[in-house]
Amino acid sequence: KSDFYMIGGKAKSKFMNITRCEDTSSLHLELYVGDALKAKGTIVFYELSAIKEYKGDEFGIGISENSIEIFYQEGEDKLLLERFTPESILWHRSREYDGIAGFDNYEELFCYDLLYVGIATKGDSYERLIKGGHHARMDILSNEPQRYPGARVTDEIFLFLFRLEPLYVTSFGSDEKMFDMDFGYNHKQIVADAEKAFVSLLKPQYNSVKFNQYPKGIDGLFNSKLNHYSYSIGEKITFNTPHGKIKGSRDEFMGGFNSKADFIFVDKRTSKLFISGQNES
Repeated sequence: KSDFYMIGGKAKSKFMNITRCEDTSSLHLELYVGDALKAKGTIVFYELSAIKEYKGDEFGIGISENSIEIFYQEGEDKLLLERFTPESILWHRSREYDGIAGFDNYEELFCYDLLYVGIATKGDSYERLIKGGHHARMDILSNEPQRYPGARVTDEIFLFLFRLEPLYVTSFGSDEKMFDMDFGYNHKQIVADAEKAFVSLLKPQYNSVKFNQYPKGIDGLFNSKLNHYSYSIGEKITFNTPHGKIKGSRDEFMGGFNSKADFIFVDKRTSKLFISGQNES
């Protein structure tokens, strides 16, 4: 369902000093970058939704510095119930999923260098970014330096697949007699505009076209009936570029619509990045 994606970079993390507590059926682990301890946390197995929903009697646990895998055997096959990597466990913690405790500084760690923003004008992000050879992905893997000595660049590049979820707010004056509720909704048009908004303000390194004329454009929202609109990231994740950063947030009930998230505000003349709790960027 994604047709908007980002490519980010970050120094490779790993699990270390992993200990299991049989009494509480939990796993205590530490998160490191190189030799530096970054966070401590716990996985409580029987609180995980995947284990709660599992109908079998036994499951196994595979442990390495790159992943924690929970699986069961079906004949000769090993089938995964859940898998945590050093990055995905931060995402689970950010959403306050049952069974993940600790990692209290996850917002500080859930931060990436924004290298590229792209869209699928046809089809979805998988077809555009992963299934075939993608020029920016290839350029990034060829040209990005190691963020930590000894790490492979492929271990420090991450793909983020987003789904746009529009919310419309309409206001009417007391003297208006006719209400025009037809905005001519076109999902791909919104996706195209969102790409331009993020690229024009954050200027990711591997986006060769920076859309310097935005919000003007023929395939975005410039010619739509919308007067003002904004974009924010509905995850507790931060993306940095040399030209600025944008921090997302998430509400338990409202999802991505959260006052703690930075947002891009657009009208027919300008676009601006607003930082939550501060004045405009």
